[in-house]
Amino acid sequence: MPEAARQAEPQRICGVAPVRALFLRRPEAVLRLFYTAERRPVAGPLCAHLARIRRPYREVPAAELARVAGTPHHGGIVAVATARHAEPLPGLALPAGLLGVLPVLDGIGNPHNLGAIARSAAFFGAAALVLSTDPRQADVSDAAFRVAEGGLEHLLVFAAPDLPALLRGLRPGWLTLAAVVSGGAPPEAIPRDRPIALVLGNEETGPPPATLAACEARVTLRSGGAVESLNVAAAAAVLLHALGKPPG
Repeated sequence: MPEAARQAEPQRICGVAPVRALFLRRPEAVLRLFYTAERRPVAGPLCAHLARIRRPYREVPAAELARVAGTPHHGGIVAVATARHAEPLPGLALPAGLLGVLPVLDGIGNPHNLGAIARSAAFFGAAALVLSTDPRQADVSDAAFRVAEGGLEHLLVFAAPDLPALLRGLRPGWLTLAAVVSGGAPPEAIPRDRPIALVLGNEETGPPPATLAACEARVTLRSGGAVESLNVAAAAAVLLHALGKPPG
């Protein structure tokens, strides 16, 4: 799909938590709202807001809501909103004052993994998420919003046109840390004297060589059982928790 068309196509935000977060963080983006009878208590205040600004809303049967949402996993409420995608970073710098561990995604193509990582990042206090422009990398999408359970609305989302250059430019103010399947230090050995940019790569191949070379350190979760590795979203949640705690 051409970039201009992709940018213009509205997104469908499904589920109670994502829709509430959308109304809280980006109410101006809501174009219309659909919901089932079971979601009247949730939809009522949202409809009142839409009535004030003269935006349409409608109660519909579940089958019709599934057609609007494009999925049966709609949670009984769907907001159609102007599209939001990762914002290109101006230059090779991040905004000042970002809190929490910063997840940096390079080549993670599954939007469900992106959404799950965003949910964990928001839960553990991150302020932003950085995406590479690797062709495999998923962008913000309907599926990512649904899985993030509102988390994406609480994060700045940036696209880094040249991720290795960005990572090199973050040093020495940030610790640029690549998550790898083997050969890295355990989370408890990672110093916490600087903000951490945690780089997470494709599940099959890991971060690309140029990205790895731009990182200052590597971290590995050691397996304590019969399975050697975790899904990237599960690994991200463990690392965000472990690296966000004070050492010791």
